[in-house]
Amino acid sequence: MKTVLQSHVGKVRQVNEDQAWSGILSSGLTVAIVADGMGGHRAGDVASALAVDSLVQSLQVWGEASSLTDGATSLRDMIRTANKVVYETASLNEQYHNMGTTVVTALLDGSTGLIGHIGDSRAYRLRNGQLEQLTEDHTLVNELTKSGQLSPEEAAHHPRRNVLTRALGTDREVEVDVRAIDWQAGDMLLLCSDGLSGLVEPALVQATLDNPSTNMEQQAQTLIDLALAAGGDDNITVVLVSDDGRAYAAGGDTA
Repeated sequence: MKTVLQSHVGKVRQVNEDQAWSGILSSGLTVAIVADGMGGHRAGDVASALAVDSLVQSLQVWGEASSLTDGATSLRDMIRTANKVVYETASLNEQYHNMGTTVVTALLDGSTGLIGHIGDSRAYRLRNGQLEQLTEDHTLVNELTKSGQLSPEEAAHHPRRNVLTRALGTDREVEVDVRAIDWQAGDMLLLCSDGLSGLVEPALVQATLDNPSTNMEQQAQTLIDLALAAGGDDNITVVLVSDDGRAYAAGGDTA
């Protein structure tokens, strides 16, 4: 597996409150994490960094006995541990009051994978030229859309489309969504913050990732550029994962 990670502060924000990590663990698992922080002055970047650091530490000791097939409970526990870290830090420091973060985590091993998430950072899978969203946004607008009170077109432009119904670190206990996925040769995984998904149409994302004349680094940069061209009013983070047939040493990158 190869991973590519890129993050940009955008055109409006002064601080990049997104945090991400991607790489290969010593156990052989390929991991990608994206967190999009929120809160008061500098609190969002603290929340996202704490969450990612906690998850990376937990995943480093993911045992060989914890296969991805039965690992959903372990992944939920790891994300809940990250929730506890962020929540307790916010509770003990007035300047971090009410901080929180989204998180989406992908673990891949051979032909299987797990996706765990809270909030509206997303995971997509490109397969045979088709882009599929693997996560469901935990947002007020998505709830209104599911209940039929908003159309998808209305939801895309709703003034409260960024209001979360669930986030990591804002409450002592949190519900974590985890799903198993299958993985085939030629698939590509995209994890991103809403700085990308909120501005760039899925068709453009699909066309970018399905361009055979570009490599993963170029594709990630193109996605960043598309979000900037669409206004860049939020931080933008992209992680791509694909199997290019080569072996890579354990290690990871942070942004």
